[in-house]
Amino acid sequence: MSVVGRFSSFVVKRRVLVLVGTLLVMAAAGYLGSGVAGRLSSGGFQDENAESFQAGEVLAEQFDVGIPSIVIVATAPDGSVDDPAVAAAGIALTQQLASEDHVTEASSYWSLGSPPSLKSERGNRAMLFVSHDVDQSVLLELSAEIVEKYRGDFQGLEIAVGGQGPLFAEVTETIEADLVKSESIAFPITFVLLIIVFGSVVAALLPLGVGAFAIVGTFLALDVIARLTEVSIFSLNLTTALGLGLGIDYALFIVSRFREELAAGHDGHEAARRTIRTAGRTVAFSAGTVMVSLSAMMVFPLPFLRSFAYAGIAVVALAGLGAVVALPALLAVLGKRVDKLAVRKQRPPTGTGVWHRVAMAVMRRPIPIATAAVALLVALGLPFLGVNLVQSDDRVLPPSSPARQVGDILRAEFNSFESAAIQVVAPTTADGQQVDQHSVALSSLEGVARVDSSTGSYIDGIQVVPPGPGHAHFAAGGGNYWSVIPAIEPSSQEGEDLVRAVRALDAPEEVLVGGVTADLVDTKQALFASLPLALGIIGLVTFVVLFLMFGSVLVPAKAVVLNLLSLSATFGALVWIFQEGNLSDVLGFTPTGGLDLTMPILMFAIAFGLSMDYEVFLLSRIKEEHDKGADDVSAVAVGLERTGRIVTAAAVLISVVFVAFATSRVMMMKMFGIGMTLAVLVDAFIVRTALVPAFMRLAGRANWWAPRWMRPLHRRFGISESGEPHRATPQVEEPV
Repeated sequence: MSVVGRFSSFVVKRRVLVLVGTLLVMAAAGYLGSGVAGRLSSGGFQDENAESFQAGEVLAEQFDVGIPSIVIVATAPDGSVDDPAVAAAGIALTQQLASEDHVTEASSYWSLGSPPSLKSERGNRAMLFVSHDVDQSVLLELSAEIVEKYRGDFQGLEIAVGGQGPLFAEVTETIEADLVKSESIAFPITFVLLIIVFGSVVAALLPLGVGAFAIVGTFLALDVIARLTEVSIFSLNLTTALGLGLGIDYALFIVSRFREELAAGHDGHEAARRTIRTAGRTVAFSAGTVMVSLSAMMVFPLPFLRSFAYAGIAVVALAGLGAVVALPALLAVLGKRVDKLAVRKQRPPTGTGVWHRVAMAVMRRPIPIATAAVALLVALGLPFLGVNLVQSDDRVLPPSSPARQVGDILRAEFNSFESAAIQVVAPTTADGQQVDQHSVALSSLEGVARVDSSTGSYIDGIQVVPPGPGHAHFAAGGGNYWSVIPAIEPSSQEGEDLVRAVRALDAPEEVLVGGVTADLVDTKQALFASLPLALGIIGLVTFVVLFLMFGSVLVPAKAVVLNLLSLSATFGALVWIFQEGNLSDVLGFTPTGGLDLTMPILMFAIAFGLSMDYEVFLLSRIKEEHDKGADDVSAVAVGLERTGRIVTAAAVLISVVFVAFATSRVMMMKMFGIGMTLAVLVDAFIVRTALVPAFMRLAGRANWWAPRWMRPLHRRFGISESGEPHRATPQVEEPV
């Protein structure tokens, strides 16, 4: 008996032990992983090897400063911020902020000598900055304390609090609340749809059980990983979406096969064993393919993307384990009772149903249908040629968000971007004359509003403020740094060009350039440098797994090309919606003229993995029919008949999950939810339904061709769902 055969016998024989063990693992994981959200990070968007990150490290260690963690807008409701009483209140506010625990620096319009860029155009608002010396988890708590203490009125000033700390705190709180809301939407709707798909309440509960097992187990895995490295809070959304979605996918495939075996006359125990040996094997290798696709995100240097690899690998592995081990054990116990509490009578596939007719219709006219489908996908993908990749800012939150409101005020009423300064750091530098010369050169660059350094403040190459107490902190430990305030949007092509111009200037000593825009430049470079390796991993593993399953070189090549075509259509739609702002009023988000630079990579890895899921499910049944002697047309038609309902039902169900996440108030999650919904539906209803049958019809016998030297590899190491003969397949007519 084969390894798979022995494993299937063990699961069925020890079914009670397997089920008890599963329940114990779920209980332990639920208890131990319940506090995972408190360990996760709202950041993780920086490459720790980048120049901009190293500049921030030097600023924090040598100069005891960094990017302000809190930005405050103080408004004088009845006058100007230059009125003596208002100025006195502003100085008092600055001093009080400086005395707060863990604050390393507090500065303001009033303490820095009233630079014009820190005053609004109307003159009734002024900016204050607060920096902390703590890690992010503590920063969130301190930010919340400052928001609670200072937001509102301070000696006649109206105070609004924003910046990095309050923004991260609001994002974390919003995501946790949205996660509960999305689960409350997805689970009941999914359950109702599962009852419709399965036709019985008992069968409908099984995918939810597999999904719950995967989700709870992944929470524990993330809790453990977060103790060792940084893990993003956004990974919780992926855990819930993929856990529930793949639980549905895999359970649909397993339960459908189990029902087929029961209909063939096998008892519950034998049906469960045969299900493991056939569909279980396919699910296991499908899960492995998805895991490898997600693991490609490990090559990127951003903890944010690596977090999705951690969560994705864990949740896919656990969903596969639940579907291949726990679910068959439960099916062996249930037997024909899997259809208890039926709402409609189950009819086994006959080989001549609606999906059989769809396949035959496509294969009768493969060229026009394939041409139309490809043209549609290409048209949808064209907007992606104009994609603009940016880093998200406070506009990921809705306009009602307090942190977002501060950002809106700064963009609308101030003519520079003080909180997005480009920081030029020289750990060791020469005399004051060289600092002065570099300050002049920096302030003369196009797009610079002001430069602050230890020798004063400069505008358009001219010193406008001599050095004073407010400039002393720009020199420390034998080094200097310059704060370059941009007059242009930091997250724009002009902002990136300004960073490159700053780096191109001759400096008195070797310098490091940091700040928000420099981080954007470095992050793009790091992602693009890692992208070929990630794509290579996904492409190679996809080819190897599909070759081992089907013994063909054309099938893997076709799968990769069609998946890329499908995903390009999805990305084009995202550009049209989120970058260009179409449907923004309907969907409730603020367009920023770009897509978050991590989203296409994240969605590519996940959507590619899911599309391979459906590819394996469909082609495994086509290959099974082909191996049993069916001609190419019959194999495709019967394979689509046996899996078409499963794939489309799985796509609709997982789309419900993603749509629920699209209700998030955080734009990144909204983009993720809508993008994944489009990717899944396009793949299921255009690629699997039209393009796969059309191209397989056109390829004919070449579908199963491989070079002579590769055939022994497949015979020795290949895998197949058809572990043993099944009942005869009805012959179908050749299309005309």
